[in-house]
Amino acid sequence: MAATPVMAQEMEKCFGVALAGQNDCAAGPGTTCAGTSTVEYQGNAWTLVPAGTCTTMELPAQADGTARMGMLEEQMRDLPA
Repeated sequence: MAATPVMAQEMEKCFGVALAGQNDCAAGPGTTCAGTSTVEYQGNAWTLVPAGTCTTMELPAQADGTARMGMLEEQMRDLPA
C-alpha cells in the first residue's frame, strides 16, 4: 500500500508580525511584493502563519510601550515614514 501524502498545515495571513524584508506578497503602499516591507512589524505587511496562531504570537512592545500583536486584518501601526 502506498503512503498517504502529508496534508499541508492550514495557514492564514497575519498582519504586523513580519520582520523588515520578510513579508509575503503585498505589503501595502510603497511596496510591490514579497520581501519589500521596510519596517519591522509593519502593520500592513503580512506573512503566512499556521492557522490559529496569529493573534497569540509574542511580539516586542512598540516604542511607546504599547503591546504589539498580530492581527488578521491590515493595521495602521508601524508604517514606513
